[in-house]
Amino acid sequence: MTELKIDIYADGADIAEMKKAYQGGRLAGFTTNPSLMKKAGVKDYKAFAKEVVAEFPHLPISFEVFGDDFATMEQEAEIITQFGPNVFVKIPVMNSKGESSVPLIKKLSEQDIKLNITAIFTVEQVKAVVNALKPGVKNVVSVFAGRIADTGVDPIDIMRQSVDICRAKEGAQLLWASPREVLNIIQADQVGADIITCTPDLIAKLDGLGKDLTQFSQETVQMFLRDSTSLGFSVL
Repeated sequence: MTELKIDIYADGADIAEMKKAYQGGRLAGFTTNPSLMKKAGVKDYKAFAKEVVAEFPHLPISFEVFGDDFATMEQEAEIITQFGPNVFVKIPVMNSKGESSVPLIKKLSEQDIKLNITAIFTVEQVKAVVNALKPGVKNVVSVFAGRIADTGVDPIDIMRQSVDICRAKEGAQLLWASPREVLNIIQADQVGADIITCTPDLIAKLDGLGKDLTQFSQETVQMFLRDSTSLGFSVL
């Protein structure tokens, strides 16, 4: 397999899937969010978080606040950071009203709380967030490159600029969020991002990284043959 410098985090909230993904030996951490928890059927946030931390006490894990006002976010952050020394508190770059979270980010960072700032889409947001972070405190700056690409915009230049901005602040790590395909992992590695989050399905596709394309072509034809044979179809 092609050697990658970037750290791969699994994105999810199904503990069984998290364990299976970790057994593959490629993971350096985990991230979660409310949407993933809803999909996984999580009923008790604190119980879920404590179980995950107990299972992976040596890996960085991000848990997101649920509040939409900054006072609630702050209270939640103070609780979440106590889940474990490996925990990062995910704070959205703004609330649902479009109000910037930067003042809260600065306040929490000054308390040495490790943060993962999420839902970032623009270079301007990256600059504002990184400026608010306390030097020397480990923090993650999550730029949603995959969703940027969904709008028809090539995210590469945004990610390159974001790398440079993060490099200027000790402790700031750039995360390439929402990748859609294995190629995105290669791209993230090449631009110098520190971390990429991947779904379990995408992580599984890493087994094909660097595969000979002629061999892959033959395997694809073999798959078509197996499927057509199982269907019992014939044109004749």
